[in-house]
Amino acid sequence: MSLRAISLPTITTASLHTTGLYRFMTVIYDLHCHSDQSDGILSPEALVSRAKSQNVEVLALTDHDTTNGLARAARQAEQENMRLIPGIEFSSQWGNMGVHIVGLNIDLKSSALLEAIDSQEKIRDERAIQIGQRLEAKGIKGALQGAKKQAGEGVICRPHFAHYMVEQGYVSSIEQAFKKYLGNGKAGDVKQFWPTFEQVIHWVSEASGCAVLAHPMKYKVTRTKLCAMVDAFKAAGGHAIEVVSGKQSQAHTNDLAKITNKYELLASCGSDFHRPGSEWQELGRHSQLPETVTPVWHDWG
Repeated sequence: MSLRAISLPTITTASLHTTGLYRFMTVIYDLHCHSDQSDGILSPEALVSRAKSQNVEVLALTDHDTTNGLARAARQAEQENMRLIPGIEFSSQWGNMGVHIVGLNIDLKSSALLEAIDSQEKIRDERAIQIGQRLEAKGIKGALQGAKKQAGEGVICRPHFAHYMVEQGYVSSIEQAFKKYLGNGKAGDVKQFWPTFEQVIHWVSEASGCAVLAHPMKYKVTRTKLCAMVDAFKAAGGHAIEVVSGKQSQAHTNDLAKITNKYELLASCGSDFHRPGSEWQELGRHSQLPETVTPVWHDWG
């Protein structure tokens, strides 16, 4: 099965539900999720099977800064009679903010993509060392080695440090680990290593992919600053915005749809699934786009 050999039907008015939301010809899309190759819990195979059980028909696996799980996910998707979109979620910086860019329908053989992944892997290793040092200074012994053990073959992410801290009794929950040590502005929040989002958008474009601004509402910025971010994203060659990301209010969805149209961008949707039991991020559960936007998949061949 070719990861890029995906044939999707053409959008028609008949594909719209009377609710005014896209449920495109009963096809459910989830274009943002994570496996254990980054900071998710499930293996690529188990992730695809869970997506199938949630009636997802078109799935994009978008692990952080790696494509290691895609071949395994593709084999499972073929068995499950699903379409798999090759994807990745790159970490980047805009100003002094960490911003995530999802790349969809990427060419896995692209030299630019392979060089980007290699660069991000080195950055993650350097960042993990610094996070470990900072946590050690806060009394979290063995933080780096513990996170590496948690990550296994996957890339090291902050949740791996969090799981280690829970396991060792330093905190009572993942949420507490982020609140005390790993969240924005805390000791383990290390951003300065990441490339600019202009560089990341260039990588995705060079890989013939679609660059998507991930989960805009998670950045907790004013609407004015969000629009400035979207404006810079568009100017740098960005293609789409996640109008729906996990569970969010209809007001936020509608506003993101307006921003998407204002800047003449496409609209994407995804659960940002990481683990079972998180209702607000369940696969396929939050996949409806307002009818006013143009879906990112509208011209996929």
